[in-house]
Amino acid sequence: MVAGTTKRSPKKLPRPKLTRVQITDIYKHLQSLDPHPRTELNYVNPYTLVVAVALSAQATDVGVNKATKALFAIVDSPEKMLALGEDKLRGYIKTIGLYKTKAKNVIAAARRLVDVFESVVPDNRPDLESLAGVGRKTANVVLNEAFGQPTMAVDTHIFRVSNRTGMAPGKDVLEVEQNLLRVTPDEFMLHAHHWLILHGRYTCKARTPMCFNCAIEKICKFKDKTKPVI
Repeated sequence: MVAGTTKRSPKKLPRPKLTRVQITDIYKHLQSLDPHPRTELNYVNPYTLVVAVALSAQATDVGVNKATKALFAIVDSPEKMLALGEDKLRGYIKTIGLYKTKAKNVIAAARRLVDVFESVVPDNRPDLESLAGVGRKTANVVLNEAFGQPTMAVDTHIFRVSNRTGMAPGKDVLEVEQNLLRVTPDEFMLHAHHWLILHGRYTCKARTPMCFNCAIEKICKFKDKTKPVI
């Protein structure tokens, strides 16, 4: 089993509405649009990636990047974050939602990294999730982006795309994650979650999906497909 992934019995998961051939075709189309996708969060090393992803909860990547531009220019390690301190950190991230709680968690996580992990970001989910403010999704992003592990970091975009298309339905993010791990061909696993996030962010939008300009429109099982405004 690949580090950072877990398995659940397929019998307990909702059945995909697409065939494996159709799912493969979806990934081929998304791959053709962006062969080497990366996170849209700016970071300089695994530690700043952890901070950026933790700050992005209930916030946009654009907003986080604006806040961390000046922060990461002076802070790129847990030691420097501790030296900065919680009060000054708040000043850098005050434009981000829940910034007070997030500042507290970032400092607590930095302390644990220094005290327990010798300032090295762990490359496994249990240790990552032991850091304050780091949940399953954040851990999956770090494992994939920083360490090249084939994880599925299911956010609202991936949850929406997986259910709308019918490729990996689920009633919660964990079901969707497990279903995606089950149906995604190995050749696409490394970049799969990036492709699905970008598709949900820019094409399969929550309120007004751009079905008329979608590379996978003919495969997708979404019933209420939109048409271009003339």
